Amino acid sequence: MIRKLLVANRGEIAVRVFRTAQELGIKTVAIFSEADENSLHRSLADESVCVGEPEPAQSYLNVERILSAARETGADSIHPGYGFLSERSSFARQCREAGLTFVGPSPEAMERLGAKIDAKKLAVECKVPVTPGYFEEGATAAQLREAAEKIGFPVMLKASAGGGGRGMRVVREPSEFDHELALASEEALKAFGDGAMMVEKLIDRPRHIEIQVLADQHGNVACLFERECSLQRRHQKVIEEAPSPVMTDELWSRMREAARRLVAAAGYVGAGTVEFMVDDLSREFFFLEVNARLQVEHPVTEAVTGIDLVEWQIRVAANEALRLPAGLLEGDRSSIKGHAIEARVVAEDPARGYLPSVGPILGMVVPDGPGVRFDTGFRTGSEVTRHYDSLLGKAIASGQDRDHAVRKLRRALEDTHIIGIQTNIAYLLDVLSHPGFNSGAFDTGFLAREFGEWQPSSSLPEALGNLISVAVSRNGTGTQTAQTNSSAWTLGDDFRIARPRT
Repeated sequence: MIRKLLVANRGEIAVRVFRTAQELGIKTVAIFSEADENSLHRSLADESVCVGEPEPAQSYLNVERILSAARETGADSIHPGYGFLSERSSFARQCREAGLTFVGPSPEAMERLGAKIDAKKLAVECKVPVTPGYFEEGATAAQLREAAEKIGFPVMLKASAGGGGRGMRVVREPSEFDHELALASEEALKAFGDGAMMVEKLIDRPRHIEIQVLADQHGNVACLFERECSLQRRHQKVIEEAPSPVMTDELWSRMREAARRLVAAAGYVGAGTVEFMVDDLSREFFFLEVNARLQVEHPVTEAVTGIDLVEWQIRVAANEALRLPAGLLEGDRSSIKGHAIEARVVAEDPARGYLPSVGPILGMVVPDGPGVRFDTGFRTGSEVTRHYDSLLGKAIASGQDRDHAVRKLRRALEDTHIIGIQTNIAYLLDVLSHPGFNSGAFDTGFLAREFGEWQPSSSLPEALGNLISVAVSRNGTGTQTAQTNSSAWTLGDDFRIARPRT
């Protein structure tokens, strides 16, 4: 049994795990850095331990301090969240050696799937389609160049370790290859401590579709349908939805079986995601990678299946067998409940080259209502620092069909007000209003083509935001809450209609 769970993470994912754990009657432990002393995630846990300085290497990536925090508080298990240590097999192994239950796959399964090169080789063994490429450990620049010439340009360079778009480069001409390879390898080395690269054929205008899997220690593997993740900027997902607008029963049957074979061959246990590229014309699919952890976009799957993925991560880690409705275990698409869509709200300014925005949040109001959820690790008074990811929160909406869900998400974003820093909300609203998005006719290059030179349609939201910021600052400390009677919030209706509803 799991009685006390330490979450080796911060922000909205820590908040998310704490809430489910507490609903299960499990005590919770937060770790925090000096920069997160007043964080929301720390305040929601039963206990908390400072693990070091703001830089991640000194705190959220410091395994010794995290394991020490577990010993100090008597935690019997660790949930890694996503990012940071979540896909490091060495961390999972150290947890096991310390007598702690790791809420995630075994280190052995991580090692089979964690490096893209190893995962590609396993996929080939399992007869899962992969793009033509060169996936050899220790590949030299000369070998990669020769492989690219045989495959034919354009090609995609990819780092073997890590993800999130780092260490990825499209090369369209042979003359660009050496330069782009050096840049990609250097970026991968800085991000993951591993500059190993691979090369594969570039599929123009693919869709990025991933399958949520959940496997227990008793041989059960559930493929909990797909998520459409094609709306990306520089390989970073922006909007995700479930199910995919282009999925058919025939395509689903082939993709589900491919994902199931791969997960079973790896001996995978827990929640994970098998990612594919899909050719929008031929409807052929190709294996990309496995994310051996919970995904940022997991709430859309929860919305269309009605299950709590974090709860089942915990139950599976405690050796429980999956007890899901037969339709979910079998991947029967008639079990899908409506449609769900998620937008990532981040602290950046799309009108100024997506510059990061840092500083205190002077006021924060998030949406609510039937079929609307907002996952966040921030609140009024929180500080957005330069040390961590720019994700402020995720707006999730679900409806009876795709159009209904999209309308709900637009309304939710219009009802989201974050003052003191810049956000991408206006950008997200314009994407959700684009005819190409609403028709489902998009691919991974859609945002670059249609929103590469994006500018807000009006400066009113920014001007009004600045006015509110000044008013709040004059009223006191700059950490005024939205529920007070400060002069900033007497703007009332003017604030709420800063952007016309669509």
